[in-house]
Amino acid sequence: MKVLMVCPYSLSRPGGVQSQVMGLVRELRGCGVDARIIAPSDGPPPVPGVMTVGESTLWESNGSIAPVATGAQVARRTIDALGFFEPDVVHLHEPMVPGPTLTLLLGYHGPMITTHHISGHIGRDWAMPAVRSNLERVHARAAVSQSARATAFDAVGGDYELLWNGVEVDRFARAEPTPATRPAVFFCGRHEPRKGLSVLLDAWRGIDRDATLWVASKGPQTEELQARDVANVEWLGVVSDEERNARIAGSRIFCAPSTGGESFGVVLLEGMAGGAAVVASDIDGYRNVARADVDAVLVAPEDSNALRTALRAVLDDDTLHQRLVQAGRQRADEFSMRRLAARYCEMYEAAIKAGSSHPSRQ
Repeated sequence: MKVLMVCPYSLSRPGGVQSQVMGLVRELRGCGVDARIIAPSDGPPPVPGVMTVGESTLWESNGSIAPVATGAQVARRTIDALGFFEPDVVHLHEPMVPGPTLTLLLGYHGPMITTHHISGHIGRDWAMPAVRSNLERVHARAAVSQSARATAFDAVGGDYELLWNGVEVDRFARAEPTPATRPAVFFCGRHEPRKGLSVLLDAWRGIDRDATLWVASKGPQTEELQARDVANVEWLGVVSDEERNARIAGSRIFCAPSTGGESFGVVLLEGMAGGAAVVASDIDGYRNVARADVDAVLVAPEDSNALRTALRAVLDDDTLHQRLVQAGRQRADEFSMRRLAARYCEMYEAAIKAGSSHPSRQ
């Protein structure tokens, strides 16, 4: 089977959708599927088998900044890559986002499925008749969460199968832990308001524990937040996937204090798979995977006092910490990328059977 995975966001920039696309492709290839990717990339693609449509530009969306590539040249490169690979089925991630996914949604007529990730508001422009009618002809539509399904339905209507975001459990479980001289709490996310790093730093200022806070990545708030000069914080900058996994494995707590706008808590699953106890915000997207006081401690978003109390509890209580770690590993297994790939393979086969056996050449 030949599967063409299409992502509108630059693979060379960190992001949840990009991680899902690359992880799913790795898992499919492990199952003997010939899977390739069409996507933007700013520099050499981070994985093999990528047909790049060029560099990205930054696009404000849903309270964040998305690295997308648009325009006539991107469309031509997308169509050329499609013709070169001649897939049996096309899998569009975020089909309403401008760039290669929207190009193929409007212009490809072979077997095709879509996955919708966005949770939040999509402007009315996306509900244009052409987009709606072309989504109606795809063979299957999936959404990664209830909120993502509601967002897509509000924009264009239709039916969506709920399929979770997957975590590559083995990649996190086998990471060599980064040594820590004292208990570490790890944050990894773009430094912007909705990721909640400001709230975490407010909580950390009064933590009163012999511990260190590892802060990875960067963003528009980085300089402002560093200027607070909060003690016992190590600013790591942008880290590779390998270092991220090693930091998770070496930390006592993985903290995700997002304030909202998250469609699915895959970052929580990564923390769980890596063997850290998870402390996170009690928001809809995170409740998709984390059960309060079972496999994570969830606190009210934007409440630095509640977050500080939760962090202290997990730092102080070894029994609580070990219970969260054990339950978290089990929870991550339930959302493994291997299981997700098997579900998608079923959808691919159904789409191929229902559609043309010889997709249109564009």
